[in-house]
Amino acid sequence: MGMTADANRILSASRARGWVIEPDAKRILAEAGLTVPRFRVASTRQDALRAAAEIGYPLVAKIISPSALHKSDVGGVVVGIASDQQMAEIFDRFSVFEQFQGVHLEEMVTGLELIVGAKIDPQFGPVILLGIGGTSVEVYQDTVIRMAPLEIRDVAAMVSGLKAKQLLDGYRGRPPVCLEALTRTMTGFSALVMDLADWIESIDLNPVMCTDKACIVADARIMLK
Repeated sequence: MGMTADANRILSASRARGWVIEPDAKRILAEAGLTVPRFRVASTRQDALRAAAEIGYPLVAKIISPSALHKSDVGGVVVGIASDQQMAEIFDRFSVFEQFQGVHLEEMVTGLELIVGAKIDPQFGPVILLGIGGTSVEVYQDTVIRMAPLEIRDVAAMVSGLKAKQLLDGYRGRPPVCLEALTRTMTGFSALVMDLADWIESIDLNPVMCTDKACIVADARIMLK
């Protein structure tokens, strides 16, 4: 596939900071064919209200700031925003944050929370991870890893290797996760990681929200070498 000019520009501009802000990370992922939520970036309160009208409530708002790598730790993520009044209040609260650059607004997505990740191992090169994700990722510690690049059969083996595989098969009447969408996500991510291997230290997509129709990357963090 090769790296796009846009991805190259984003990574070059982010190198001094050491990581890629989320809207830019989502652009890189979308260019690589992964599905991301509809999103807008707003730098003024008016922009935020306009973006909210375009995407439609309920929304997720995330702070954009070079000093907020772990956004949730600093109160920089709000989910379930349901009105203009709430949107304006959150924008005002975020705007006093150190090095504030704007607000990343995106549609709310739901599904089974998975984690997809990659790191560049000094010995083996790019390694890809799949696991049960979300905020309980540390609790479950249910992950499998494979060396990149991934083939379709590798993804099937990774899914089978999860202790909580029955969650993906449709647990307690829930529809099963679309394995075709998950496989596309994993192989597309693997190809992207191979392209970016000289630039990155790690990539975390957590959560990736999977349903019976799609797998959507709800949160993304790209750490650079």
